[in-house]
Amino acid sequence: MATTRRQDAVERTAQPVEPPRFERNPGMSLDMDWVRQVRVNLSAVERRAATLPARRTVKREWQAAWLLRAITCIDLTTLAGDDTPGNVLRLCDKARHPVRQEILEAIGAGMLNLKVGAVCVYHNLVAVAVEALHGSGIPVAAVSTGFPAGQNPFEQKIGEITASVKAGAAEIDIVISRAHVLTGNWQALYDEVRAFREACGEAHMKTILATHELATLRNVAMASLVCMMAGADFIKTSTGKEAVNATLPVGIVMVRAIRDYYERTGYRVGFKPAGGIRTAKSALDWLILMKEELANDWLNNSLFRLGASGLLSDIERQLSYFATGRYAAAHHNPLV
Repeated sequence: MATTRRQDAVERTAQPVEPPRFERNPGMSLDMDWVRQVRVNLSAVERRAATLPARRTVKREWQAAWLLRAITCIDLTTLAGDDTPGNVLRLCDKARHPVRQEILEAIGAGMLNLKVGAVCVYHNLVAVAVEALHGSGIPVAAVSTGFPAGQNPFEQKIGEITASVKAGAAEIDIVISRAHVLTGNWQALYDEVRAFREACGEAHMKTILATHELATLRNVAMASLVCMMAGADFIKTSTGKEAVNATLPVGIVMVRAIRDYYERTGYRVGFKPAGGIRTAKSALDWLILMKEELANDWLNNSLFRLGASGLLSDIERQLSYFATGRYAAAHHNPLV
């Protein structure tokens, strides 16, 4: 009887719903008065980041349900020098079936048609991923514009975007030129991101700030705002290649910029932390941050993604423990 109640609770909480459709952010003219008004209280942000994981926790069946939701928000990623078509094909199969069916059945989630939010690859493997995911409804995201350093010539960056869209990528993860932020050339940043957005066309654009390389949290906040003004559909913390990637203080600054932009313009912009997110616990921390700072509208893969490669394995391990009372061996939850 207790098991049935647990299964029912998971099924009710994790019941898949069609992600709400919001009007896409069209961007706006660069408003430097607004940008210059940005301030960040560093000590307050650090206190908020320190207390957030300790103040809010979810347990038992509620934790399982939240982890299932986290899976639907993962951009399952492979961005390694030894990527091959075979690796990507296996990754796409995992994207379609992220958790073993017997685990889903055991926790009352066998009918959820669970799948990840997207598969993210380099341009040369976009066509492979698109073919492998045909009919699944899972979009392919391509990193672009000189990822990860963003130091390619501008014309080449535009060409990369165009080629990936032509190959079938429905989402483009672009990187900004960090020098524009570090030198305070906000007009150049705006113009660059606006051009990238135009090149993306119908493909949604995630704008990677590479926050560790922007020197200050105020720069992070200002860059977030300028990129949204330029038409970003998402703002993203990191490439995953920096020395420090997604951190909660940076996340707080970025989601508050998103909230400010929504309150002033009425347009919702998504958020994607990426890099270093490897445990189920950290995924829950990010979900809690989104719920508390931006509310339930952002708790779906239309407006929230987790950029990760190894995260899914740990989430599956935690779900296995919830179902059986034992942690599965690592080879039972392979990523590829």
